[in-house]
Amino acid sequence: MSIDDYKVVLYRNQPDGWVAEIPALAGCYALMSTREQALAELELVFTMIAAEYRDQGKSLPTDTTEIFHA
Repeated sequence: MSIDDYKVVLYRNQPDGWVAEIPALAGCYALMSTREQALAELELVFTMIAAEYRDQGKSLPTDTTEIFHA
């Protein structure tokens, strides 16, 4: 699996900064000054988490995140 197999949530962190996260993977988030930095950092965090799963002989979980728009 790759990061493209997961939903990414991106939101503003008040008063400054952005958070990018993959809700399906515990601890897979990044807090940075800009949207672009947060998304780039998230890719690095995802790569580290994927390597941890691989080293433990586990598969990454399937993304079952549902997005609700009110």
